[in-house]
Amino acid sequence: MIAVNKYQLPNGLRLLHHSDYNTQMVALNTLYDVGSRDESPDCTGFAHLFEHLMFGGSIHIPDFDVELQRAGGENNAWTSNDVTNYYTIVPKQNVRTAFWLESDRMMGLEFSQHSLDVQKSVVIEEFKQRTLNQPYGDMQLLIRELAYQSHPYRWPVIGRDIRHIEKATLDEVKTFFYNHYAPNNAILAVVGNISFEETLQLTEEWFEPIEKRNIPLRQITPEPEQQSARWKEVVRDVPSDAIVKAYHMGRRCDEDYQNADLMSDILSNGRSSRLFRHLVMEKQLFTAIDASITGDMDAGLFLINGRLNKGVSMGQASDAIEEELDRLCREPVPEQEIAKMVHKFETGYLFSNLSYVDKAANLSYYELLSQAEDIDREVEKYRRITPETMQCTAQTIFRTNNANTLCYTARNKGIK
Repeated sequence: MIAVNKYQLPNGLRLLHHSDYNTQMVALNTLYDVGSRDESPDCTGFAHLFEHLMFGGSIHIPDFDVELQRAGGENNAWTSNDVTNYYTIVPKQNVRTAFWLESDRMMGLEFSQHSLDVQKSVVIEEFKQRTLNQPYGDMQLLIRELAYQSHPYRWPVIGRDIRHIEKATLDEVKTFFYNHYAPNNAILAVVGNISFEETLQLTEEWFEPIEKRNIPLRQITPEPEQQSARWKEVVRDVPSDAIVKAYHMGRRCDEDYQNADLMSDILSNGRSSRLFRHLVMEKQLFTAIDASITGDMDAGLFLINGRLNKGVSMGQASDAIEEELDRLCREPVPEQEIAKMVHKFETGYLFSNLSYVDKAANLSYYELLSQAEDIDREVEKYRRITPETMQCTAQTIFRTNNANTLCYTARNKGIK
């Protein structure tokens, strides 16, 4: 069991604490309840842009990284469709520096035109490298546009159009910051060699003076139920033909989420998985194939992504994938196959919570979902999966009218 201390400041900031005296370090994880789903369709990529801007200087600190390095620390951040997460790691004797740094950038950023231009250029270059100049780089953009018609999940985290970042103004950026980066829209998890008493004292000293802000209510249009299958073909300079299938599934907090997650493992986790054994080794239709879920807070996607062997048609590839999915709907997965994957999940999950850094991030995330204490209940949810519950979830997801199929055709078939 992970012992969690909790406290909420008057300004709305939620504090989580866990002592880990096996390390000489302390991690501060700040999770903001803002992601790409909070963007306007005409101003996408802003949440990801802020992942960079938050390191570009705050009100009293011109260079975040310089001050942190002086304290012997390190940091990083990531953005998803739903959240933006920052973590800072410092030796326990320099923990005060971490509280100073994190609180100052929550209070306000420098917001100079120079800082904005620098970070815009970084994000634009990243967009070009990952989306425009990488084989299959536009896969997320294309499959999301195909699967979603209304919901803001229809664009990837990096944005749907590079021009949105190119045209971003200082006023637009300021508005986005003050609408979302606030104590009453954040969860601070402090994990490591530090007591709760010291954590609370430092949190009150550095974060309590920050005023709460007016966070706009989310007004997200729910994605309507898909009524018919969708199919899109593109020709690209890619090494080989590829196919992606996306099926709508439930939310991260739905009861059948764990069923869907475990199904993706049964299909593609390891060389003994179904897709690898049947479609790569036996039928030799694919050189590689993978199944995954997006795990979003709103209704997400179950994805199948495969690279075709030479001479295999898109129709053959699509039919073969659908045959495997239909088998999950018709035949209950044997209990021993489920037990094997549950054991794999349990091992990986418990290992992920050994690190004080990962523990801080995971506690923050579970608190946002419902409550941090659920971190100790996740494995039990997987242990409750049965052949019947998994089959029911498969039948709900893998319906013909719920399928979205994206096909990549290599422009030069001679290049493999």
